Amino acid sequence: MEEVQVYLFTGFLEAGKTKFIRETLQDKRFNDKEPTLLLLCEEGEEEYEPNAPYMKNVTVRTLHEMSEFNEENLMRLTAEAKATKVVVEYNGMWLLNDFYQFMPESWVVYQEMMFADANTFESYNANMRNLVYDKLSSCELVIFNRCKKDMDKMPLHKLVRAVSRQTDIAYEYTDGSAEYDDIVDPLPFDLNADVVEIADRDYALWYRDTTDDMSKYDGKTVSFTALVAIGKEFPADTFIGGRKLMTCCANDVMFAGYVCKSPDRSEIKNGDWVKVTGKIEIRFNALYGRKGPVIHVTDLKKVPAPEEPVATFY
Repeated sequence: MEEVQVYLFTGFLEAGKTKFIRETLQDKRFNDKEPTLLLLCEEGEEEYEPNAPYMKNVTVRTLHEMSEFNEENLMRLTAEAKATKVVVEYNGMWLLNDFYQFMPESWVVYQEMMFADANTFESYNANMRNLVYDKLSSCELVIFNRCKKDMDKMPLHKLVRAVSRQTDIAYEYTDGSAEYDDIVDPLPFDLNADVVEIADRDYALWYRDTTDDMSKYDGKTVSFTALVAIGKEFPADTFIGGRKLMTCCANDVMFAGYVCKSPDRSEIKNGDWVKVTGKIEIRFNALYGRKGPVIHVTDLKKVPAPEEPVATFY
């Protein structure tokens, strides 16, 4: 099956998606006259110019309901347009998990970008945190437009970094200029310390950082407070030490932990809170089903539950 390049543009209504896509289609480096399918999943104030020269090879189709976003319909639309490239202006109120679940197998997402109005983004985040998190969690770049030169970028920066440390951030100003975010994000713990102390408030950031780049933790000794989880199938010296982790909202809480190996496991049980100190080894473990951080415990103490038992990114 021939591969179809997909360019996914997300964000809420009037975030600037249409304007950017229109400019992108006018760029000959992107639009090289290949048959292109443009899928519009919402209608804003900005419009496309169907008779413009850059639209001659572009077939525009509108999906009004999420039910129309299914593999059979998308394959039909792609075939009708004879498209080798698909550009999607996605509806901000639709979850991206649905997009990735229902897109055809031949579709390969080459780029995912999010657009946001710098003046309304904090309000969207306060009222629709789950939808904001959904769009930020997988995009390669978020563009904040309608920025003012004297604006404080730090709140926007922190909102993005609470979800991802890898997403690039750009700011487009009202005078037409733009710049990339250059705010440095130091980790809130010292990786060069003999024992890396992970504060309760920093557990979520630590967990995400080990997920992003576990290799830098190989051989490090860490100390953190954890909730004990023990399964019937676990070896006698093994438990999972972790925390409940809220990624975006109360409905999205999961247990996120590390495989810990300790000769003192018989002293603890499911549901205990413990202070774990141990050396990390990056190796395959059957409980992960892959390589992951295995903590060889050197000290294990029961402790009271933390004031905030659920770890968050913000």
